Amino acid sequence: MLAMTAWNPMEFSMLLAVDIGNTQTVVGMYDATELVLKRRIATLSSDTADELLVKLQGLFLLGGITFGDATDVAIASVVPSLTEQWRHVAYRLTDKEPLVLTSTTDTGLALHYANPAEIGADRIADAVAAIHLYGAPVLVVDFGTATNIEVVNREGAFVGGIIAPGLAISAEALFLAAARLTKIDVEVPPTIIGTTTKGAVQTGLTYGEIDRIDGLVRRVFNELGYTAPVVATGGLSHRVVGLSDTITHINDDLTLEGLRLIYQRQ
Repeated sequence: MLAMTAWNPMEFSMLLAVDIGNTQTVVGMYDATELVLKRRIATLSSDTADELLVKLQGLFLLGGITFGDATDVAIASVVPSLTEQWRHVAYRLTDKEPLVLTSTTDTGLALHYANPAEIGADRIADAVAAIHLYGAPVLVVDFGTATNIEVVNREGAFVGGIIAPGLAISAEALFLAAARLTKIDVEVPPTIIGTTTKGAVQTGLTYGEIDRIDGLVRRVFNELGYTAPVVATGGLSHRVVGLSDTITHINDDLTLEGLRLIYQRQ
């Protein structure tokens, strides 16, 4: 099991947690252990630190938080070109280096992976938070640009996972490749059998995604030899999670919570 060190909430007053994904960046402000602000912005790989500071200031103001309230910053990034820019943002906000999560960070999580450096920081943060909140074993299904399934075994070790095209990516690929299909909103249709082209596409995307997830989760259970809680997270999770037979929990703040837990461990 993941062991967390004792923590004094006064060690930091306001932690800015930043989850930089391929499509969206999620920022969360913690007052000790309470998430008091959460916002999403589009991830633009060309953004500079100055541009990010302007965006961040707007998000702070919308949330009623003073721009200089952040005293500490923790970053999980899967976009290398933005990692350094956010590092500059953090230093300008707090006058100190942020925690940039990598596979070598002391998280307390055992990584049973052939090359731990290949593991995305978000996957590590998700696993840490899932163990803390739901125990081990546990699976995390992250509905993002890619749909990831992370697997934590009974001993609390990250043993690997599954990466597949995400719901939005699958939809975009379909619309680009099929000349007669026009772009539609990805929503759950009222019936499985589509009586319109729109309904047929929506069934294929939403039920196809969740049946793929359920099938893969069952295969993971078979390989492990036991079942486990399955936690859904990510920006697209609410679109389809209610259709699943295997997902037992939903937590949109899982990555941010993992960053907070890992930062407190430091």
